[in-house]
Amino acid sequence: MIWYTLLVLAVAAERLAELAVALRNTRWSLARGGTETGRGHYPVMVALHTGLLGACLAETWLADRPFVAWSGWSMVAVVAAAQGLRWWCVRTLGHRWNTRVIVVPGLPLVTGGPYRWLSHPNYVAVAAEGAALPLVHGAWMTAVLFTVVNAALMAVRIRCEDGALARLAGADVRA
Repeated sequence: MIWYTLLVLAVAAERLAELAVALRNTRWSLARGGTETGRGHYPVMVALHTGLLGACLAETWLADRPFVAWSGWSMVAVVAAAQGLRWWCVRTLGHRWNTRVIVVPGLPLVTGGPYRWLSHPNYVAVAAEGAALPLVHGAWMTAVLFTVVNAALMAVRIRCEDGALARLAGADVRA
């Protein structure tokens, strides 16, 4: 279980790197007249994602969940793919990528990279990682709870993001 703890800590370190990028991008966006929406759900999102990491470890250690090789290694691959997709989104959006919903007037909608095929590819990465990371080591209760709560939160988040982009464009964007 030590290696699983190290994996969860590596994901936590990746999340801290995301926050550093998001802080830099927030400053960039606000300096260009960007406006933030959805502040109310942001602390819930932070708590959920932080809780996911803690719950992965707690359930695995306290419930003595076993590592089942065939499913565990498959879920490691999903976690790795989710990280790849997330950083592809970050790279594609550049300074516009953020953990917050901030839109900058005058910038066109991004339609390249993974956004060519999906309206919200970063949220696909979040959902995949949130289900797969606990399942690497059999933490199925964490996987189910995160998936349900995250689905409700993403419904709010996507409505907020789409609304902010639509107001910016003056029309329905990514309906």
